[in-house]
Amino acid sequence: MDLTFLFPCLNESETLAFCIAEVRKSLENSSIEYEIVVSDNGSTDESRNIARANGARVVDVSEKGYGAALRGGFEAAAGRYVMFADADATYMLEHSLELYQAAINEDADMAIASRLKGTVEPGAMPFLHHYLGTPVLTGLINLFFKGRLSDCNSGFRCVRKEAYQAWRIRSSGMEFASELLIKALKSGAKMVEIPSGLRPDRGGRIAHLKTWRDGMRHLLFILSERPQFFEVVGLALLVASTCLQVATLVFGPIKIGILNVFDLHSQALFLLGGLTGVQLYVFSCVLFLRGNERSTALTRKVLSLEEDSLFFLLLGLLVIEFLCVGGIVVRWGMVHFGGLDLAGVLFPLIHFLSVPGMWAIGLLAIHVFKKGES
Repeated sequence: MDLTFLFPCLNESETLAFCIAEVRKSLENSSIEYEIVVSDNGSTDESRNIARANGARVVDVSEKGYGAALRGGFEAAAGRYVMFADADATYMLEHSLELYQAAINEDADMAIASRLKGTVEPGAMPFLHHYLGTPVLTGLINLFFKGRLSDCNSGFRCVRKEAYQAWRIRSSGMEFASELLIKALKSGAKMVEIPSGLRPDRGGRIAHLKTWRDGMRHLLFILSERPQFFEVVGLALLVASTCLQVATLVFGPIKIGILNVFDLHSQALFLLGGLTGVQLYVFSCVLFLRGNERSTALTRKVLSLEEDSLFFLLLGLLVIEFLCVGGIVVRWGMVHFGGLDLAGVLFPLIHFLSVPGMWAIGLLAIHVFKKGES
């Protein structure tokens, strides 16, 4: 079979028959051998009966979620290509034939019906989705994974089933859409877009999309697939802020015009930069543990430390911290616990105590996590 058109479905009785009819209208005069599959995710209305009455094959998927419904539908699909869209009558399903032809003519692994390249009718897409959420998420995917997409959140796509199976998609929620794109881009898949559009949702239907929750799910998945970003940014911020903190001790403060450079305010900012940098780097290490992404030699060394090396490294950091704090307490006692004139070294001292300390705690957590996973 050439094509399976797949509708994920959860209580879509108001619009499902219309959607099936729109797909048939688009494909009926072509020579394409196709089927329509409704992947039902636990509907309690008449969706299943409506699907069968309109000639669609129903697949029941017990695992909850948009992605789970689509994964179940892909597994059951008989077509070489699988096209899918929401069954809420918002997508322009009259473009089904055009979308399929774009995939075939370009020999693409995925063809996407871009809403933003087409006509988004008034009221069809919330302002935040149209001008903030979708452009930002699309921009991140393009930046991190070298894509040239215009609409990462389009739920109207045509995918070569053989390629889909190679990508090993796991998501069960709305982030399925982002995972599909990212896995395709990382594998070097050929992708093409056609202009389509979006219509307003029909009144009375309960929307399944939750803007902030699902937007955050997309963002978290995108970030989780690019640990190199946090590794590079974290290390750069950590090294730069620490070097500048050293410069404040050697050269500061310096007065340039009306500005006091390398004084207390600069030291406070460098401390913040060091703490942020070490947190970003530790976060990248955690991400590298859960995937097969290639890291720097430093990170590979950190993640593969033997237990004895880890012990002596942590012990050394703990001794240094203890000696520094002990020295401060002794000096404080020498002045009968009165005021200490340490303003010039306060922030650098905290920097060189807290940044290694936080890195050590993060390193300990990483290796405990590794042991728990093994």
